[in-house]
Amino acid sequence: MLDSDASTPTQRIALVIQYIGTNFHGWQRQPQHRSVQAEIENAIAQFIGYPVNLHGAGRTDSGVHAAAQVAHFDVTSVVPPQKWATILNSRLPKDILIKASAAVDSNWHARFSAAYRRYRYSLYTEEKPNLFVRSSCWHYYLAPLDETLIQTALKPLIGKHHLAAFRRSNSKRVHSWVEIQAAECYREGAFIHIEIQADGFLYGMVRLLVGMLVEVGSGSRAIANFTQLWKEQRREDVRYAAPAHGLCLLRVGYPDFPFPPEVWFDTQPKPVIS
Repeated sequence: MLDSDASTPTQRIALVIQYIGTNFHGWQRQPQHRSVQAEIENAIAQFIGYPVNLHGAGRTDSGVHAAAQVAHFDVTSVVPPQKWATILNSRLPKDILIKASAAVDSNWHARFSAAYRRYRYSLYTEEKPNLFVRSSCWHYYLAPLDETLIQTALKPLIGKHHLAAFRRSNSKRVHSWVEIQAAECYREGAFIHIEIQADGFLYGMVRLLVGMLVEVGSGSRAIANFTQLWKEQRREDVRYAAPAHGLCLLRVGYPDFPFPPEVWFDTQPKPVIS
């Protein structure tokens, strides 16, 4: 237990967090299921001797990974802010890593101060499976995928739109408006990557969107039909979601962020198979 007294100042500590989502039931703490939030909160409490609330920039679903999730907590402590990463890493399981820690202003908030979140979805398109990419890519080999068709379908999505077609039915959000700031699809050898950046995301949005984009890329759905579907909010025509393990929260952006780019900007290694 960490000793402190009434004169010890309260600090707000920001964390940049990586995790492999395979064995987690998502980010958010919940009874009877393993979560990233609970693991980190428990590690903090183990060190300081009392519980804290950890506030994340976003709530990733079960099985989804994060290359640079961001969270903060308030603590009365004499520990230098940059030391929290080392302290927590010594107490956390191997599928969570604190990349860095830093002090932030008491008005700074991991969720509400964020300007954007960016996700990357990765597909592996070779016919034969590969063990080394199984946990981080959707192995899609049922039909050839044309990344140029997917890129063309993404362009009209940029801007502020009502995207109820890509919202799971049990979402608690009161509206479906999303401002998509960037969207791209590109191929690197046997891998196709789809990246979406927005001010926020609907529950299950990226996986539902990718499920439909794969139909576009395979030629089984016309681009015009895809665009009409989401503009008309035809949720009933969105048949399936892409598997969770291909999705990664790539980064969260802030106008005022205490970490250098190498800590958070693009820290998910892309698989390369020669």
